[in-house]
Amino acid sequence: MKSLTCTLLGFVLLATPVRADEQAKEVRPARSDAELRAWLENMIWYHHFTVSEAGSVLGLKEEEVQAALKKFQISAATRPKRPMDAPLLVLPYPGGRHPRIGFLDGAIRPQRETKVSVFTPWDEASYVVVDVPEAIWSNLGLTYLAHTHVPTIWTKQKIDLPRQEWVKRGDGSLVSERRLPNGIVFGARVIPTREAVRMELWLTNGTREKLSDLRVQNCVMLKGAAGFEQQNNDNKVMHSPYATCRSRDGKRWIITAWDHPHRTWANEQCPCLHSDPKFPDCAPGETKQLHGWLSFYEGKDIEAELKRIGKLGWRKDR
Repeated sequence: MKSLTCTLLGFVLLATPVRADEQAKEVRPARSDAELRAWLENMIWYHHFTVSEAGSVLGLKEEEVQAALKKFQISAATRPKRPMDAPLLVLPYPGGRHPRIGFLDGAIRPQRETKVSVFTPWDEASYVVVDVPEAIWSNLGLTYLAHTHVPTIWTKQKIDLPRQEWVKRGDGSLVSERRLPNGIVFGARVIPTREAVRMELWLTNGTREKLSDLRVQNCVMLKGAAGFEQQNNDNKVMHSPYATCRSRDGKRWIITAWDHPHRTWANEQCPCLHSDPKFPDCAPGETKQLHGWLSFYEGKDIEAELKRIGKLGWRKDR
């Protein structure tokens, strides 16, 4: 396999060749029966994982997974029906199955603690995987990366960041927060509603120096969304801060956006959408915030839909 090059936030970087079957593996054993049950429901009911895939995530043999499914009565037949007026379904992405189709060398061992699945309203088996954040750059260098690809300021120091998980709050939102070794703290909140998924990112500067050039990369991966998985950009429309993708039949759209926009683009090989924002400069002790949007649209007038969304007040930078 030949080395590949990609553009990560405007920088051309060299990827290291790695076997594709190694890229999706990041075993995470359940720490309790309750956690085992929750992840099996997540994988079997909603992500439609095979028993083998679920076992690869949990570090279990197939017969162990089958026994757990029987114990907890988890099957396609026992999946609960969702109320008609329920918010969009958002779940932590379980990992194991790589969320990309191509350019796998650009995302080795993807970390699930930054990834959530947002299921489409028209097909309960289709979903996009939102990586929030995928990467954070600063004047210090590549400060965080949610997979293995190029060196961060931590891997250069041979510092491994601990694994984390999303926390579900009582209002249905998912929250994650990480403290980096130098005192920087960043976090994300994903809030499902009936109309859209609202997102928040925050960063607190716990260092003694001002942080600048705080570019963020947020990725919406389309592999799991039937009709949107074409590996080209012919079905993508960029209208900053909105990045959109049209279905194969032209009747449906996936829309994402962030305030404080820096760059909108798409990687045809993954395939994915990006509306990448930039935190304002952050003095020691300060906290800065960003706000994001993801929604689904059925219709052909995408320009009118973007204008409608723009009037909803989701952006906080105006």
